[in-house]
Formats: sequence, C-alpha cells, structure tokens
Amino acid sequence: MSRLVDYFVIVGFDHEKERGGLSSGIILQRFPENNWDDTPFHDGIEWFCQPQGWALSTERSEPRFYVSVLTDVDANRHYCACLCFNETVAITPTKPADEDEEPLECSRPVANITHHSIMYAPKCLVIVSRQDYIDTFRNCLGIIYTVWVENLGVPLETLVGNLLGCVLVPPAGGPQVRFSIGAGDRQALQPPATPPLPVTHTAVHMLLRLLGIHNSVTLWCAVMSEQKVLVVSLAGARLAAACRALAALMFPFRYAHVYIPLLPAGLAEVLATPTPFLIGVHSSLKEEVSELLDVIVADLDVGSLHIPAGVNIPRPEGKLLSSLQEALALVLQPELGAADSAFAPPPPLSSPPHMLDKEIRAVFMRTIARLLQGYRHCLTIIRIHPQPVLTFHKAGFLGARGLSQCPFAPRLLESMFYNGFVAERGPPWRPTDIWDELLQNLPEQLRIEALNPDLQLQHIQDLAMQLHLNENPNPQAYQQRILRPPEGASQRIHQPPLPLLDATRVREVIEEVTARNANNPKLSALRPPQPRIVPPAAPPTGATEFGPLLLTNSARRLEVLRACVAAIFECRYADARKSFPAVLRALRAPAARAALVRDLAARLPNNKHLLQHHQFELVTRLMNCALQSATAIDEHSIAAAMLPLATAYCRKLCTGVIQYAYMCIQEHQVWTSQQFWEAAFYQDVQRDIKALYLPSPAHHPRVPSPRDMDLCRDDEEYISLLKAQEPSALEIAAEQMRLWPSLPPEKQRELIASEESTLYSQAIHYANRMVYLLLPLEGAGRRADARGGDDDRASNSITNSVAESDSADAESGFEEADPGEAGNNVIKMVSRFVDKVCTEGGVTADHVRCLHQMIPGVVHMHMETLDAVARESRRLPPVQKPRIVAPALIAGEAISVPALRAYLVADGRETPLLPAEGALFLTNYRVVFKGAPTDPFACEQTVVRSFPLVSLTREKAVRTHYLPHLEQSLQDGLQLRSATFQLIKVALDEEVSSEQAEAFRKQLARVRHPEHVTMHFALAPRPGPKPSATVSKHNTLKGFAKKTLLKTARRAGLKPKPSKRQKYVLPSADARSLTSPPLMSSLSADTLSLEELELAGAEPAEPPAARTLERVRERIYARDWARLGLAHAPFRLAHANAVYTLCRSYPAVIPVPSSIGDESLRRISRCYRQGRLPVITWRHSRTHALLARSGASHHKGVMGMLKASHQNQGATQSGTDAPSSVEQERYLATLVACTPASRGELEDSSLSLDSLLLCCDDQPTHTPLLTKAAGTLSVLGRGSGGKGGAAAKHFGRWGSLKGRQPSHLDLYAPRQRLSTADLDSVSGEGPPSRRAALYVLSEKGGGGGAGVSGCEYVPVEYPDTRATKHAFKKLMRAAVPSTPAAPEEPGFLKLIEESGWLWQLRQLFQLSGAVIDLLDLQGSSVLLSLEDGWDATAQISSLAQICLEPYYRTLEGFRIIVEKEWLALGHKFQQRSNIGPTPQQGFTPTFLMFLDAVHQLQKQFPLAFEFNEYYLRFVAYHTVSCRFRTFLLDSEAQRADLGMTAADDKRQDTSRMGVETGAGSEEECGGGGYGGSGGRAPACGLSLFDYIDRHHQKAPIFYNFLYTPDLDNPVLRPVSSVCSLEVWEYYCSEELSHGAPYDLEALPPTEADLRPTPRRLVTAGYDSIARCMPDSFSGLLERIRQLELELGHLPQKWRVRWEQLELPNTLELQRVSSMSSGVVRRATLASHKRGTLEVLVRGRLAAAPSAAPAHRWAPAATAAPARCDHCGDLLWGPLKTGVRCVDCGAACHERCADAYALPCTKYKAPPPNDRDKDNRHNNNNSVGTLQSSSQQYYEQFSSNVAENRTHEGHLYKRGALLKGWKQRWFVLDSIKHQLRYYDAMEDSHCKGFIDLAEVITVTQAPPAPGPPKKCDDRSFFDLRTSRRTYNFCASDANAAQEWIEKLQACLQ
Repeated sequence: MSRLVDYFVIVGFDHEKERGGLSSGIILQRFPENNWDDTPFHDGIEWFCQPQGWALSTERSEPRFYVSVLTDVDANRHYCACLCFNETVAITPTKPADEDEEPLECSRPVANITHHSIMYAPKCLVIVSRQDYIDTFRNCLGIIYTVWVENLGVPLETLVGNLLGCVLVPPAGGPQVRFSIGAGDRQALQPPATPPLPVTHTAVHMLLRLLGIHNSVTLWCAVMSEQKVLVVSLAGARLAAACRALAALMFPFRYAHVYIPLLPAGLAEVLATPTPFLIGVHSSLKEEVSELLDVIVADLDVGSLHIPAGVNIPRPEGKLLSSLQEALALVLQPELGAADSAFAPPPPLSSPPHMLDKEIRAVFMRTIARLLQGYRHCLTIIRIHPQPVLTFHKAGFLGARGLSQCPFAPRLLESMFYNGFVAERGPPWRPTDIWDELLQNLPEQLRIEALNPDLQLQHIQDLAMQLHLNENPNPQAYQQRILRPPEGASQRIHQPPLPLLDATRVREVIEEVTARNANNPKLSALRPPQPRIVPPAAPPTGATEFGPLLLTNSARRLEVLRACVAAIFECRYADARKSFPAVLRALRAPAARAALVRDLAARLPNNKHLLQHHQFELVTRLMNCALQSATAIDEHSIAAAMLPLATAYCRKLCTGVIQYAYMCIQEHQVWTSQQFWEAAFYQDVQRDIKALYLPSPAHHPRVPSPRDMDLCRDDEEYISLLKAQEPSALEIAAEQMRLWPSLPPEKQRELIASEESTLYSQAIHYANRMVYLLLPLEGAGRRADARGGDDDRASNSITNSVAESDSADAESGFEEADPGEAGNNVIKMVSRFVDKVCTEGGVTADHVRCLHQMIPGVVHMHMETLDAVARESRRLPPVQKPRIVAPALIAGEAISVPALRAYLVADGRETPLLPAEGALFLTNYRVVFKGAPTDPFACEQTVVRSFPLVSLTREKAVRTHYLPHLEQSLQDGLQLRSATFQLIKVALDEEVSSEQAEAFRKQLARVRHPEHVTMHFALAPRPGPKPSATVSKHNTLKGFAKKTLLKTARRAGLKPKPSKRQKYVLPSADARSLTSPPLMSSLSADTLSLEELELAGAEPAEPPAARTLERVRERIYARDWARLGLAHAPFRLAHANAVYTLCRSYPAVIPVPSSIGDESLRRISRCYRQGRLPVITWRHSRTHALLARSGASHHKGVMGMLKASHQNQGATQSGTDAPSSVEQERYLATLVACTPASRGELEDSSLSLDSLLLCCDDQPTHTPLLTKAAGTLSVLGRGSGGKGGAAAKHFGRWGSLKGRQPSHLDLYAPRQRLSTADLDSVSGEGPPSRRAALYVLSEKGGGGGAGVSGCEYVPVEYPDTRATKHAFKKLMRAAVPSTPAAPEEPGFLKLIEESGWLWQLRQLFQLSGAVIDLLDLQGSSVLLSLEDGWDATAQISSLAQICLEPYYRTLEGFRIIVEKEWLALGHKFQQRSNIGPTPQQGFTPTFLMFLDAVHQLQKQFPLAFEFNEYYLRFVAYHTVSCRFRTFLLDSEAQRADLGMTAADDKRQDTSRMGVETGAGSEEECGGGGYGGSGGRAPACGLSLFDYIDRHHQKAPIFYNFLYTPDLDNPVLRPVSSVCSLEVWEYYCSEELSHGAPYDLEALPPTEADLRPTPRRLVTAGYDSIARCMPDSFSGLLERIRQLELELGHLPQKWRVRWEQLELPNTLELQRVSSMSSGVVRRATLASHKRGTLEVLVRGRLAAAPSAAPAHRWAPAATAAPARCDHCGDLLWGPLKTGVRCVDCGAACHERCADAYALPCTKYKAPPPNDRDKDNRHNNNNSVGTLQSSSQQYYEQFSSNVAENRTHEGHLYKRGALLKGWKQRWFVLDSIKHQLRYYDAMEDSHCKGFIDLAEVITVTQAPPAPGPPKKCDDRSFFDLRTSRRTYNFCASDANAAQEWIEKLQACLQ
C-alpha cells in the first residue's frame, strides 16, 4: 500500500518581484512541511504551476486544471496536478520593468500590463503524487476549492490532512478503494488489474482523431526510433493526453528518455538538448520551436505533422506497416468494408470512445508482437544467481527474422528502452500478463486470420476487452459524490483570498489518520501476483534465402558441397577444384554456409586436426568464402561457429611451428566488431551455464569421426528426438530461480562462485581468441622491422652491444618489448571487451585485474609465434600456380621487364572464358597478357590479349577486384586502354609487390613516348642520335663526318666553293629540267654551300646520291601524277620544294600549272597556313576537271599578315603582302583557265550539275543499300549507285572474279565519257543556273581570291580534329567499356549514336560526294582549302579519288592514294597518333576515320574493291603500332632527314634493274646528299605496304575474291545517311585465342586449322572465325597446295592458280541489265546531287552577310510518309514522325534538328528571279524555291498582316518557371485561332503562341504576387488551357475587360 498524495502545495504570485505585471511563483505553503523518507520534495515546482508564466490579469478567468509530470534521478515519474484560480489583489503602481535592475526569470518577451487599482493574481493548489490517478486528483482539488469558495464550514486543514494520510492505494490487482476526505464526499479509486499495463481512458482515441492514421503511425515510428518529438496544442489537457497516448502505444516498452507533457515557457531551452525527448508545449511557443532542425512537431489543434528535411524516420518493413494501417482503418472506419456493396447493409454500430481507445491499442500491441515474434529464443542468460542477467542476441534475431535490411528493427533493438524491456521481461521466472499471452497466441491467430480475414477484427476486439477490463476490473459501478462550485462562483467580486492553513493542525490530522490505517488488517492481507515460467512462444521465423539466388534445388547444392568437402579430406584435389565454382555459388546462401560449418565440425577427430598443405589451403579457402558474405554483426552465426574450427584446423610448417586456420581468415570485417564478440561470448557462457546445472555426457559429446558417421546415421533421428526433449537454458534458469529461496546459504554461495568461475574462464578463452584473430600475421614483421631500425641507429660501442645481447637473451617477460601499433590496438580492444562482459556478468574485481595483466602477455606471446610462422611460411614452396608461358614474339621483339602474374578480369564486353590467370608481359613492341581461364572446365584453352604499347591511350590503377573463383578481392590492379580498341584490365596477384608493379608502370611510361623517333620499334635496330658536344674541330666525329660528306659531294659532281661562299646547283640527267627558268630561279634563290652541310646545321636533308631529279620523278606519287597527265603541259612537276624550303610538309616535287613560276609559288605560299599552297593532286580523265588541295588561306587582317610574314621570315624580301595576294588570285585564275568548263567545252546540259538538279523531285528518293549477300553467283551489275547493268563481256569470273587485264594502268586508262542516253531520263530542261569553274571549299570566314572570275568560295562544315577527338573518346567508351553497363544506362547502339562518330562519317561522305559531283557531272574544278590542309583535306580528297577512279580501289592503287595524299603531302601522324616524344592530350584518329569511310564503301559496294575488310583493319592497326616506318613521321622532309627516302629511291632503282631486294627488308641508308647526316645513318625499318605485298604474294589474306570492276559505271556514290552506316567490326571484335590478329608472325600456323578434324567448338570472341572456317576460295586454294605437297610437286603461287581458273559458259552467269538497277542508279545519282546542292546552298547562305535566323521546331505528325529535309531518310508513321518549323515549315528528324543546315526564312526573303517564278509550282530543291516557299510561311505568321488581327496590344505575361512579369505585344488572330505574342510591336518573329482550341476559360483574377508597377488590381485576368494557366495583366481594368471580351468572342 502506498500513499495517494505525497505533498499538497499552495503556490502563489510573488508580489515582491513583480515588475510590469510579471513575476514568478512562490510556494506559500506545503504539507507536510518535512520530506517523506521515500519521496523527497521537488524544488522548482512553481515553474510547472503556470506554464505560460506568472502574470497579473485585468480580467478574472475560470479555474483551470492540468497535470505536469516530473522525473527524478531514478527515472521515477511524479505527477503534479494543478488547480489554478485567480485572487483579487490591490495594486500600487511601481516602476516599470525596464527600470528594474534584476532580470525576470521568464525570458519570454511579454508586454507590460497597465496597472489598475484592482487586478487578479494567479494561485495554484497542487497535488504531488507518484500515482497516476488524474481524475481522483481533479476531484479532490475541486472539493477543496468548492469548500473554500462556498465557505461550507469544513476546515481546509482537515481536508488536506485526510488527503495526505487517509487515502492509501493498493498495488495493481488490488481491490477498489472507497474514501472521503471529510467534506461529505464519496469517492472510489480502482487500481488496474495488471501492473505494467498503462491506463489511457480515451487518450489514444483522441490522438488518432486529431492527427489521423498516417500522421499517428509516423509519430509512433518516430517515438519508437528515439527521435525528438514535440507536441503542440492550446490545451494542456490535450498535451498530457497525447504524450500519455504515445507512451502507452509503446507497450510493452517504457519510454526512457525526457518526458515532459507540459513544458513551462521559461524552460524552453530544454528543447535544444541532444538527447531524444517527448515534450508538449503551448501553441504560443510554436514560432520559437520552428527553428529546431531535428525536432518533429505535431500540432494537435491543426492535425499536422512537420518532419524536418534532415530527419529520416525509419519505418517497419512494408508488409508489417501496411497491415498496421489497414487494421487501424478497419477499427476506426468500420463502414469501409461495405462501402462498395450494391445493397448497403445497415451501418455497423461503432464502439464507444473508451472501447475504440482499447482497440487502437490492441492493433499496436499486435504489431509489436508480430515484430518481436520469437524474441525469447534469442535471449541469452549469462548469470542465474544471485540475480538473473540476460542479454539479447540482436544479430541472431535479425538474421532469423530476415530483418537485417529493415531500418526500423535494428534501430528498435539498439534503443535504450529495448534494453530495459529485456531486463524487465527477460527473466524466465516472473509474473505474466496480457503481453505474454498475446505473444504466445498470436502465431495461431495469424494463421487463422490468413484463412478467414473476418476474424481479425474479432481478435482485436477480444484483446481490447482485456485492456478495458484491466482499467475497469470491478464491473459494479459506484455512485460517487463530488462537490462542485456553482456556476459563476469564480466571477464573484468580494471573494476573500485563500487563507493560510494551520500547519500544526494538518500535521495532527495526518498523524491521526496514519495511526488508524496502520491497524487496518485488510491492507496488509494483499498478496502480490505469483511468478511462473514464462512460455517461450513460437521460434523466430520469416528469414528468406539470398534474394538474387533462387535455390530451386538446394538439396542438390548441399550434396555438391558435401562431395567437395569429402574430396578435400580424401585428397582428391582435382575433383574438389572442379566442383569449386558450384560450391562457391552455393555458399552465397546462409543455409549452405551453415551446412559447411557443420560438415567441417563433424570431421574434427579432436580439438586439433593436422592437414596437408593442399587440404589446408582448400579448407581455408572455403572458410574465407563462407565468411565473405557475413556482415559485421554475423546475423546467421557463421563466424561464431567458425571460431572453434579456426583454432582446430592447422598444418605443420616445420618442427615446432604450426600454422592454424585463423591466421588465414583474418581479413574479414566481422572480427573487428565488438558486438559480434560479445554475442559469441554470451552464447558460449550460456552453454556452459546450462551444462553447469544439467550435467550429462550428452552435453559434451565427442565429435564422431567420419568412420563412425556411417554407423550412427541410423540413430540421427533418435538423437534429434533426445535434443528436442532437452530443456532450454531459460527453462533451466526458471527452475533454478524457483528453487533459489529454498537453497541453504552454503549452496547459494557455491552456485554463485561456480557461475563466476565460468564467466572468468570464458573471458580468458575469448581474450586469446580475439588476439588470434585480430593480430595480423604481418604484425610480427612490422615489429621486427622496427627493432631492426633501432639496431641500425645504435652505435657500434661495446656497451651498446652488450646491453642489446643481454636484453635479447633475457626471458624476464614480454612487457619490455614494444608490441607496435597493431599490438597496442589489439590490447585496447580486448581490454574494452573484458571490461564490458565482466561488468555485465558480475566477475570479481580481482579476476578482472588478472585479465588486464594477462592480455599484454598473450599478445606478445602470440606475436612471437607469428614471427616464426611468417618466417617459415616464406620458406614454404610456393603454391603450384599455372606456369607462366611466354607469348609468341615477332622478329626483333624482346621482353623488357619481368612478367607480372595477374588475372585478366572481365570488363564491360561480353567476353568468354574470363577471368583468366596468367601474366602481363611488356616487350619493346607490345603489352601482352597470356594465361589460361580460371574455369577448370576450360583451363586447357589459352587466353591472349595484346596491343602495341605506343597505342596506349590511358593507364590507371584500379582497386578491389573480386574474383569469384578465389572468393577474395585483390586490391591492386591495372587498366590499360589502347587506341586499337583493346582493354587489358588485370588484377595483380598477391605475390606481385607494389615495387614490381610500379617498376612496370614506369617502364611502360618510358617506352610509350621515346625521346627520339628512332627509338620506336620500327627503327629500333639502330641507336638514336647522340647529342652533340662542343669539342675540338679536328678530333671529333663531326669533323670526320664533314670530310666524308665533302668527299661524297665531290664524287656526286658538286664542287666545293673557294674562300668566298661559292654557290652550286644540282646536276641532273634531265637537261630540260635543268635549263628551265623555274628550276634555275628556285636554285638561285635558295643556294647552298658545302659548309652548310655540317651535322650542326639547322635542316639536314637527304644524301645527294638519292636527290637526282630522275629518282625524285620516279617516286610513287610522282609517277601517279605523271599517269594523270599532271607532268605535261599545261602542268608541270615543280622542283621549288626540292630541299623542302618552300613548304616543309610538302614533297620534293609538286604538280602546278606550268605558267606559274617558282618565285610566284613562294609568294603564294605566304598566303596559306603552314605555307601549304594549292597543289593539283588529281585530274578527271573525262571532264579534265582538277582536284587541288591546300591549307586555309590567311585572312586579310593584321593576324593574317603576321602569320604569313612569320612563316616566311627566311625568304627573300622581294615580295610583299600585296603581291602575294595578287599572285594568289593569279594562281586561282590559272586553275580556272585550266578547267575545260570555264572555256565552254562542257556545256552539255546532261552533264551539268545544276541542270540535273532542277529535275530532281522535291521529296528525296530513298536509296537502299546494296544487298550485302551479292554472293559469288550474283547476276546484277553494280552501277554508280551500287547496282547497275553491264554488258556480258564485262562480268568477269563467276560474276565476281576480275577479268584478265595486262596491268592496272592499262585497265584504268582514260575511257570515253558516258553516253548521254543513260542520263536522258534524269535530265531537265531550262537554262543552267549559276555555275563556277572552280569551287573553293573553305572554312567559314575564310577569304582570299574572292574576286577571281569563275571562282566561288563555298564555306563548309567539316569534322575538325577537336570534334574527332571527342567522338573517338566516346566511341572507345562504347566499344570497349571498362565495367558492365547498368540496366538503366544506355545500350551500345545508343552510345555509338551519342558519340557522333557516324555523324562525322556522314559529313565526310557529303563533302566528298559534293566534290565527286562537281568534278564528274558539272566538270568544275575543286580546291580543298580547309584548316592546315592535312586532316579533313586529306580525308575528303582521298575519298573523292577512291569513288571517282577504280584504280585506287586496288591494292596497288590504295597504296598510291595513301602515300600520295597522306605521306607525301603530309599529315601529322606523330601528333594525331600521339607517338611523339611529348605526350599529347588525347588521340585524334583522322586517318582511322578515313579507313572507316573506306570500310563503309566496301560494305555498300562489295564487288568494287580488290582488297578485303581485313586489309583495312590491318592498316588501321599498324597505323598506331609503330612496327613499320610508314606512319612514323609527318612529312617527306622528316623521312629524308632519317634517310628513308634515299633507301626507297635506291630500292626502286634496283627493282628497275631487275634485282629483287626483298620488300620491306631492313636496309642501311647511304650517307651524303642534301644536308644528309654523316656517320652511321639510322635503320630505315620496314614498310607496311611492302610487308603487305610480300604476304599477298604468299596467301590471299588481303584479297577480295568477289572483286569485279564495273567499268561502265566507274563512279561510286555511296549512301551517306546514318542509318545506312555500320559500326566497324574493328572497333568491337576480338580474338582471345591468339590476341590481335594483325601480327602474322605471332599467329599459329594455318595448316593446323585446315586439317580434317572431328567436330570442333568455335566460340565467337575467342576463336578466329575466318581462320577456323575459311571461305570456299581460300579453302580450295589451300587444299590444292596441300595436295601438291603430298604429290611431291612444287606448289605454285595462289595467284597463278586463280588466273588459271576456267569458267563454264552458262547464260545464268551473265549480267542482265534491268529496269530496277537503272532506277536505283538514277535515284542514287539524284540523292547525291541533292546533297551537293545542300553543300553549295549552305556555303552560299553562310557567306551571306546577314545572320541566319534559327528554326522554331515543334512536334508534327503527317498523314502520309514524308522525308527528312536534312538526311533524306523517311519520316515514318503518323506518330513521332519528327519536328517541323512553325515559321518556315521545314521538317526533319528530332536528331537532325540541331544539325539542320538551311536557315529559317521567316524574315522577308529576297525577291525571286524569273527562274524561281517559273518554277515556283515545280518540285525542286533550288534556293529560290526554298525561299519562295518559306515566304509563304513568313506571310502566314507575320504580325504585319492586318487582315488577321482581331485585337492587339501590350500585356504583361507571367513566366511559367521564374514567375516574373514581362511585357509582350499580343496579337489575337481569329483566322488562325491563335493568340500570338512578340517581344515588341515592330517584331515580325513570333516568340510564341497559344492555341485557342486548347483554351477552357478566360476569367478575371485576383492580383498575383509581385505585380508590375502602377497596375490596377482589376487589370488581372487568367487564361486557362488544358496544359497550364496563363496569368496576364493589362494596363488598366478597361483594357483587361476588353481582352476578356475579345477572347471569349473568339472562343464562341
């Protein structure tokens, strides 16, 4: 029995501290005056009596009642029930508050109150109690107040004394108490039936009613997860009820943090506490608490819940949360179930509020019970006597329930009140309540509810009834009599103040009542509830298997696991390794890991098992794999079960040194978790405690050996039955707790000592285990290194030596040695663990001290053991790893650094047979990985991946490669990306040290960019040039070289000049050339002396022996120019650049018009970038049009003059800028004069480009690609468009074989032009449009020569180097990704499209197509004058020549085009391929893009090329490989400096004399010549094309057997649309069987692949499909060669056999011309001409002075198929067809919108000419037609058309995004039904429009925020459409009303 009331307090207003009407409370009286012994009085209670502060009032208020809760230091709650009323006081005005020196206690700013003569001061009657009987407190205080107010004659002292001493409350479960405090009242007090259940009355129902289901559940989750919760309301009763409800909904938990239902305003700083709290405050403080960033605020009056942005409230997992919300809806909304019923039943009877309160509590109790289902099975008991000590295995519970990923459950288990829950409800012997019954019965209820959901509400109501009976256990109602004051009693004016009570009288009444209660026998007869064994309830369930792993056959997987373990212990290692992949996959499931632990434990014969080396490695690998998936908390108890195994399995390294398994499984996170070690320790302690009270051999069974397992398998069921009958640890503890009071003291002390000894021994055991698993094996080595460092720093004195030896020999202990950082960390962690578990377990202080003294010694002893293990493990023979097999090397290749053992891991490509184990090699030529797959079923294969080292684009270190076959992660790795589209991503083996890896990377960086070009692999046989030193002139190699050079010059016919600087000229066999004025002028202008030929000269040139004009003219490019007729009049091969002074990047001879002298060429070169003047590179055989190329001309400005003068500083000063410009125009005029079109020789309209364009249909004709499967029996011919008819006499062998021709030059001799009959169907009538004789394709903004008659400058857009670099980078990422793409990332084709590579190819095809049409159809010459003249210029020129002349599509011709356009005329290979000595940023594959374009031509015209696609890939690979000298240097001048041109000229001379030198052999360059370097010249290296020719003679690997030249249609016109282009196989193909297939010497022999073999598996990406399955021609030729060898004949060359083939004379093989082929050819021709016109129109519009307006694209749909105006492809389908310009009507794809070239013609177009007027109604593509059609669109949308204006004026329009007001000019068009708006009235460009068909309403609107200045409130109106609402503001109200009327009229 306890008191109902502890203290009665009267608190009043402190008038002495009153300032401005504000003051503080003061305790006037308290009873009893002395503190109770068990309950001290709380100071500061006056704060809680007036939460809003103590203040005087001018008006009398009604009495108020509220309850505050105080918490003492022991976390006991004290309830303060306050009855506050007012008393009349007379006030004498005092000085205001601001003059007071003492600050008020209240910190809130409250306004001063005006003083009156009569005011009202607050006074409070307070009851302080530990009991929670709020209604009883309200009644008692009301009775006391009524007696005083009504003056009933009852002494107040009697009432207070009876209240303090008379009323005693029985504990929970006691009877009803009826009492009276002496005022004629009758009261009853009913304790609850069960102690821990809270009493809520209707508080929970009120909370749900005010906040709703969602907010209430969220608030409950916040309280359960220990968040800061603040409840706000105007009523203190609501605050107390809401806090009481939240605390009650947590049952069975008790809220253990700050709990203040009503916080005074003066203590608002409490809200800043960092600890969780549940506090209620008055709404007047709402603004002050709004600044708290981590507090959740619930406003009860509004029903809102504010959650700050930085607060994350965890919620239960989805199914549990949804069931909670559904159950609450079922309780609060019973009509919800029948809401959709067709025949609505009568509404269900709703429960009263007090029952709804209990039903809501029942729902939350069931939810918590479902969450904690099976928690008692995870309780761990570590002490039973003298008091039970239990812990909770959190990780085991989360793992068993599958709640590891649910954020709510771990947060709940880590909370403070959960620990109190375990301490309170954990003991197995205690009284039970409703919660225990619910936990026991809930699983069965849930099972029944799953079958019948209607029973859920019944179960909830049953539980609610129990809760109701707990609050009202007595069904009999007691009629109470409570005194209440009459209505209006508080408003009495002459009410006297509350008198002071007589303290003596109160004390006497208390003593009297207390003595009377002490003799009451009924009060002492109450018995507490009896304890009982708590039922364990159902075990925890709900855990699911591994998510991504569907174990459909888990039994089979476990069988494989057992078979693998059995194979290991039976020494069948090969079988074990083969099953390892399946075992490692199975071990991802927790059940398989548990089975592995059980199987390994069953194979332990005793506490120590010595294994062989292979067994030990495999077992530790399995252990590591099982621990790999374990988290830090070890929720599946795998790591805990692994602890005894780790100290049992071991191997012997040597005598006395044993390595245990725990030394190999230390690298796991779980070992560093303190929580794991505590849980494992408690589990083992519980096992020992259980064995202590239940001694039996069954609890310590001997682990059966494998031999005994078969004998005992029949008894497994019986043993499991015995274990099931064995009592649990909690049951044993409950029984011991029941017997404890009956045990004698001696027995009790014995049991206490035994349990304490058990804990102590386990603490010792676990301290050792922790040291074993935390101290790494390397720790001993680090400590030894530290010692070694100290010894090295020691002096060599005898004293120090003796001291060291003494300390080393002394075995006094390990404390003297320094354990190092690792050892100290382990000591700290183990010490913390020991303190924690020993404190909780009650271990004595002496034992704890012994443990702390023991831990350092254990650490030092173990470190000594680890030293020996580490030392002996290094001496072990290494594990048998695959032997490193060196890769196949080519001639001259050597390995430069030792190989690194590594694993080739998979990248983003779908590559078979990876990962592979092998080694990474670095040679002087390649980076090679060679190894074998780790898959044991494919380990016989070989995996090779290689690339040239100079093609390396990026090298970086990568970390953490997880290898599934090893089940571990390797930390170090390398990722090497190559420009040959190879990626080597390796994880370095553990044996590779960081120093080896760093040495590899440094060597790679060193050889990637050698110091000189001669150090590349192609020129490696000779050393690079040595730096010159300043030495004596006569004793050095320099002097010797000079003498030798002079001798060589004299032998060559050059005479040394005398003392004066005598000049000389070069002798030549060509007398005409020697005596020609241009040559003489060039030699006289740039004279050379023999003294200038020293090695230290600035520009060394070639040896004089190779510099004769005859040899120069015999070079391959010069012979091609001679073949084209450019060496004869009116052209000549000029020698002005003979010594490369005219232009360093041009060859020695260049074709120019014969009328241009050499001096003029020098002046002209100043007008062009890099001095690259226009050079004629090709001449059309029919039209005689010229194709020339140059660098871009300098602009006529200051910078242009500076650049021009800078490039010619060393030239003569005879010319100036003005003559240079004149010479440039003269040169261009000469080119115009050399063009037959300028002389009127080609006026035939059928060959005119413009005339042919006029007849083209406006809708482009779709040109299909050539059918790739033309086959060897194709009967259709190829025309210019890819198909065409030809006569039968030209079809060749099998429709694909080339006819016998004497030679390529004869075959491609100039032929007669095409007959006009083929073009009649596409020729048009009408006068020709403007046509120039010379088109200069230049950059935008380029100038120069614009005034030349017949010359037109066409600015074009082309793929510059920067765009190519970025596109190639994106292409590399798409083709060779480093990581697998995520599902949400774009796919391969999307990445290719985003790279822009295909779009740049399309630009090249468009420009080259324009060049082709201008040269072939119009007969106009073309000058390519782009950038510096060596990137895009070379691409376009080469493509145009290949398409125009079939000769360049042969092997010989393609070599000529490359050597002429790229090698002779110069290209920056070193910079673009990044092979120079200085690394460049990125890789610019200009030449690769050209090869890709040729590949696209091959795909579209498979019969037109003599070489195959492998030839292009071969050239592309070796462009950047530096194996051949061909692409090493940038120009002929650089090759001449190294003697390469001299070697080539010498080889050509030898070839002409009939001597076979061996193509591509390594030769030495001769000395002497034009400034050639003396001494040892470097090696010339191999030529790529010589190498190709040599192998082409041996085998047809580069030959296209389908090659058939179509001489009737020699010009190729490819389809350039992006959809017709293909991704080159070179980018994404790979052959892992032997590496890149472009080093033929490194490939295996082909004979092995062609032998008849049994069935063979060919894998794409691994095998070479072309080598494994060759085509029919290659296979037959190889078979013939093998038969000749078998017959003993000398095999003939394949080309001879190929020419000997005879064809059957059948009509099926003849080509038959058809109408379809002609249509296709004409359509392709028309498409090309259309593209040419687009290029010209773009150039003309770009050259126009006015800026091109932009298009305004909008989605558009067409009823009929249309074509894109940009790319010409089809716009298909009625939906998503593309976009259309709303101004000019242009239509195109969405992807083409950004690249659309033609400008928008929405402005006034120039007046059309007569031709445009005549052809306005015709469908053509001329510029005039486009402008005229755009003029119509312009007129439609122009704001100046008066007849379409219904209303117009200025309006302010509010923006949609930024909500800003901007003034626009609006035009209402009733014809087009649009409301258009413009920036200004004068503008003709419509900024936007609103379709009136979408308008819903037009209404006047209230003023919007931020309106324009000086606007009327009635001038706003809104226009609401189906998409958005537009806000407008007119100038005044009248204008707004007018706009509204006009708009509404249009809507009608």
